[in-house]
This record gives sequence, C-alpha cells and structure tokens, in this order.
Amino acid sequence: MIEEKHILSILVDNEPGVLSRIAGLFSGRGFNIESLCVAETLDPQVSRVTLVTNGNPPIIEQIEKQLNKLINVIKVHDLTGKEYVKREMALIKVVAKSEHRAEILRTVDIFRCKVVDVSSEHYTIEVTGDEEKMKAILNLLKPMGIKEIARTGMIALFRNSK
Repeated sequence: MIEEKHILSILVDNEPGVLSRIAGLFSGRGFNIESLCVAETLDPQVSRVTLVTNGNPPIIEQIEKQLNKLINVIKVHDLTGKEYVKREMALIKVVAKSEHRAEILRTVDIFRCKVVDVSSEHYTIEVTGDEEKMKAILNLLKPMGIKEIARTGMIALFRNSK
C-alpha cells in the first residue's frame, strides 16, 4: 500500500505530560512525526495538537485508535481527504549583501511576506503559506544565502461548509 501524508488534528486536555504520551505512542510503534504544533484553543483547558505523519490507511486508522485510548485525548480528526485550510509559518534569515538587497525585497513583495528584522548583514523574513509556497521562496532565496530557518510545521482547520 502507498503511504501518504496525513494531518491529524487532536484536541487534548491542556495538562502536563499529554504531548509526551502522544510522542511516546508514535516512537513506541516506530511511527514518524513529520511536524508537530501545539497551542491552546479558545478554551484554556483544551489544546489543539496538529500532527503530520505518513502512513497507509490501516496504519493511520491504528494510530487514531491508539490516540483515542489515551486518557487526555478528547477528539482525533484525520483531515486528509476532507476540506481544510492549512498553513505553515517560517522565519528565514537571509544574507543581505548589497547586490542582493533589492532582489530579496522584490521576492518578499511577490510572496506577500514581511521583513521583520534588518541588520547590516541580514534580513529576517516572515513567510506564511502552504508547503508549495515555502519550497518556492526557499528555492529563490537559497542562491542569495540562507543563514537560518525556523519553521512552525503545519497547522490546519476544517473548512466551514458553504
């Protein structure tokens, strides 16, 4: 069976140790976590874990069942194959040599990004978008010299029905 990327949206109790139990479930069964984001929801007692993993349908079904057995897990949704909005954010520190500054700023403008920090040697750029946008801007900035990258990983929510 072909493995595909799955985005799991997991609502959990906002308590210490919950993330450790989720990560332990994955490592104990040899499953990989590609990206992981956790934050409080509107209810401070509940957090949303957005987790990206690879697997074929039977493996993902097994993961969902195991997650649902964890005490502090409230609800698990596999967003794959459903209508959802996904985004990732990255901070990219680019070497800003004088001959590349105008090109970097044009790229930032084209991709609707923001320069959030400037020094004599670097620009730090904030980018928000999907994986394709991230790959595209990284490919354009790479020849100019990327010094550092920090990425959030994927976050996602179901789309509202029309």
